[in-house]
Amino acid sequence: METWAMEEFATAELGDGRLNKRLIKLAERFADNPTSSIPGACDGWAETQAAYRFLGHKRISWESVLGGHLQQTEARMRHHPVALCLQDTTELDFNGQRTTGLGPLSYEAQRGMYLHPTLVVTPQREPLGVADAWMWAREPKGPDGQRPGIRESRRWTEGYERIAEMAARVPQTRLVYVADRESDILALIQRAEELGCPADWLIRSKHNRSLPNGAKLWDTVLAGEVLGEIRFALSARPGQAAREVCQQLRAQRVTLSNGRNKTLTVTCVVARETDPPAGVRPVEWRLLTNRALDSFEDVVMLIDWYRARWEIETFFDVLKNVCKVEQLQLSAIERTELALAVYMVVAWRLMRVTKFARAHPDMDAGLLFAPEEWQAAYILAKKPVPLSPPTTREIVRQIAMLGGFLGRKCDGEPGVRTLWRGMERVHYFVMGMNYAKQI
Repeated sequence: METWAMEEFATAELGDGRLNKRLIKLAERFADNPTSSIPGACDGWAETQAAYRFLGHKRISWESVLGGHLQQTEARMRHHPVALCLQDTTELDFNGQRTTGLGPLSYEAQRGMYLHPTLVVTPQREPLGVADAWMWAREPKGPDGQRPGIRESRRWTEGYERIAEMAARVPQTRLVYVADRESDILALIQRAEELGCPADWLIRSKHNRSLPNGAKLWDTVLAGEVLGEIRFALSARPGQAAREVCQQLRAQRVTLSNGRNKTLTVTCVVARETDPPAGVRPVEWRLLTNRALDSFEDVVMLIDWYRARWEIETFFDVLKNVCKVEQLQLSAIERTELALAVYMVVAWRLMRVTKFARAHPDMDAGLLFAPEEWQAAYILAKKPVPLSPPTTREIVRQIAMLGGFLGRKCDGEPGVRTLWRGMERVHYFVMGMNYAKQI
């Protein structure tokens, strides 16, 4: 039976069919045991040694490991009219580990590396896959206080260039580059303009730029008329309770200097919260985009797309707290990069199962789970096993309950962590049943 890993890595070009098989097996093991160490995820010492040999292979790059998945991501994008390409950067803290090639993080004494992926999702937040990535370690600052090495802001412009290249390969899908404040650099806007904006871009504004007439960007937009209001539920976050937010929307087409004695035209949107709770900082977003907005509905759509940017934060949370990539103890950064390439696909897979069940609650669970997996979930819960496959919502909730999800009416739908704690129990139970059959 073809597994999800076979499908994702089928076209990986590693130069040897045996390496492709090892990659598929490694991805399956990591996905079955996302919270385990590499030895804990592998089935025995021989398989553990094979995993470390793979990660230490001198002729395999993390780009080649990710290559097959990138092709599958593009294939999924072709089935959707709009694909949001979310970019952001996260620190990976390996402080105290003996991995060679690491560099300083936010504090010069910290040791680790940086990861900057592009996660593609639909406007409905269904994860389609990883489409690109940057990985690097900083060099220490020199005696003059300057840091040598690559210019890190390049990741934003090169990230847009990769998306622009994809746009030519999936012409029937509208691609939208979405990023937070750090991407608000003139070089990005200039590069998109030079390429003719083959992919739309939507970034959060960091700089209150001066306009040619001397006025300030944000002040000019805020002085305009209110186009309307939107309401949405803001999820709970660390130090912040869930609540409803009401924002007034303003938008204006403005002319900016392109830094080369010429001008370019962009749209600035300001979404400002009205009447926030006492003592709570109001939610305000200032966005820039290349697109002209013809109606209030267009502005609302843009806000919805920007709110989908939170999915890349979820992606980082899965990588760090479910897959526990910061606990990798590999001898060199090159090996860590190979492992991260596999874990990025695993993290996407974990998110996709969760989101798919929410988006398609009534579909056959057999689309996501093998028969022995969904049957095991009922056996472990000491419930009668259905004669036919349950729906995706039923089985996802059943498995998540094995991982600590309570399933009360007030609990909503399960998240990635509880689902995959439950999946670990299911996986070990299925393994036990298969061993018992062999005996």
